[in-house]
Amino acid sequence: MSFFQKALASIGIGSATVDTRLDKDTYRAGEVMRGEIIVRGGQVEQQVDTIYLSVNTTYIRESNDHKHTEVAALQKVKVTEPFTLVVGEEKIFPISLTLPFETPISAGKTQVWIQTGLDIKNAVDPGDKDYIRVEPTALAGHILDAIGGLGFRLREAECEQAPSRFRGYYPFVQEFEFVPTGQYRKHLDELEIVFLSQSNHSAEILMQIDRKARGIGSFFAEALDMDESYVRTTITTHDLPTLQAKLQQIISKHI
Repeated sequence: MSFFQKALASIGIGSATVDTRLDKDTYRAGEVMRGEIIVRGGQVEQQVDTIYLSVNTTYIRESNDHKHTEVAALQKVKVTEPFTLVVGEEKIFPISLTLPFETPISAGKTQVWIQTGLDIKNAVDPGDKDYIRVEPTALAGHILDAIGGLGFRLREAECEQAPSRFRGYYPFVQEFEFVPTGQYRKHLDELEIVFLSQSNHSAEILMQIDRKARGIGSFFAEALDMDESYVRTTITTHDLPTLQAKLQQIISKHI
């Protein structure tokens, strides 16, 4: 092993490579992802401190009237203990990782990816990036479908920095912005839904119900955000038979 080869490997030339292969590219939040990580040795022997996997997404943070895109790691796990990778060697590591319930779904501008990295001292760490499609939990899917059944159309879905009082495990929430197309068109400007916490059996949601301005008094109310009503409620699987009626009752109460 020449000094020159070591020098090249330290800047990523002729060094180890990593490739993550998942069983599929679409998952439901809360589902177990399975696959394998393939590591191939380069032109020199290298000591790998660890292999890590992380589930990442981006969100918008506003500061001083400017929007900044930040990366958030929803989960990061250590796959291996330190090991030596000899020249040209190939190692395969099976992986199993549960996608957090709070993983934003693939809608609008939202993207989610799996980042794989090798920690190698005194070298550029090799990495791999695999985008996945994330579907909502069964319960969240029923909630979004029920909103659509009430005559609302999804206009935008985006992850934004969450106010501290609504912040859970992560610094952001995914907002679903709907516009009324049916019976609520004359009463509401928009409806926003945020999932604050989820499991297989329940979901805590925050609904922002934005009424239309009516007359000069309502105009000033809108200017002060007094036309917006916030409703925090929990939906469980027991609510499924009457879910649409329950959501309709909440919305109608605030128009």
